[in-house]
Amino acid sequence: MSTGHISIDLDAIISNWRTLDKMTTAETGAVVKADGYGLGAGTVAKALAKAGARRFFVAVAEEGAAIRQALGSGPEISVFSGHMRGDTDMIGDLELTPLLNSIDQVSRHFEALPGKPFGIQLDTGMNRLGMEWDEWGAIAEIALAQHPTLVMSHLACADEPDHPMNAYQLDVFHQMTDGITVPRSLSATGGILLGKEYHFDVTRPGIGLYGGLPFAQAKTVVQMDLPVVQIRRLDAGEVVGYANAWQAERPSRIATVSSGYADGLIRAMSDKAMLYYGNEPCPLIGRVSMDLITVDVTDLSEEPHALTILGPQQSVDQLAKAAGTIGYEILTSLGPRYSRRTRGG
Repeated sequence: MSTGHISIDLDAIISNWRTLDKMTTAETGAVVKADGYGLGAGTVAKALAKAGARRFFVAVAEEGAAIRQALGSGPEISVFSGHMRGDTDMIGDLELTPLLNSIDQVSRHFEALPGKPFGIQLDTGMNRLGMEWDEWGAIAEIALAQHPTLVMSHLACADEPDHPMNAYQLDVFHQMTDGITVPRSLSATGGILLGKEYHFDVTRPGIGLYGGLPFAQAKTVVQMDLPVVQIRRLDAGEVVGYANAWQAERPSRIATVSSGYADGLIRAMSDKAMLYYGNEPCPLIGRVSMDLITVDVTDLSEEPHALTILGPQQSVDQLAKAAGTIGYEILTSLGPRYSRRTRGG
């Protein structure tokens, strides 16, 4: 096999969901946007539905359509971008629940799909999606009379427990929603970890399901193994890769490995990341190119046929740290050339 292979542990995803669920008395949903954080939204959603999840969250209506096809009727599929122009038929036909972000979206939904499910998204200070104070004040009575399924907001700094923005947004959310009878939601993974005052009625874990921080207890979900195409022996002083970016200081064995920035191994991890042969670390050397990376395997006792870049030896966040990014980007950047296999579920 000349392409990398990704193994996805559905049982680990289910275990992570159940652990987060047990941390609250709220209903626990699941965020499966961006193709289930790069791991296959339909497959992940089916596994979580089997485990008991009944609310799923996606970014756009087209993602919601794919989840509805995978799950069939029944589970609620909420769309963070709300009711966009041109989405009416998809929302209505597939029973999606748009989380309305503005007065314009409220008007569009009520006029085009009267009586159909919807939720409301409020802006409590992130200034990204949702209605602000004045908008909500103008529309709240009308919207609540139509019985939304959820009123939600989103925390900007939940991965930093001591950040004052968390308490600020919690207070604003209370001021905007206390007294309503509609289920409320404020917390994704980070908010769940902040404590029960942030949980309200529904939580929306995302990255924690897939093995990422800030959920440090998460089980490993992804293993990614990359095939070695060729091993080359170098003398001290020889160079490797574009721009002669790495030079051997000793006689070396360099593995050329099939994967590159076209596959999601971003160029920023050049000369910084680590791969593993079993538990033996092997440094990525030189520049990441489109299809290939080069790895120093000099200290291995044998020549490897493949090397592991994600797995028990190295989490998505550890790899992300080497690249100066976050685990979300690593997962959602994994390219289509990898073969994928799921197990469990």
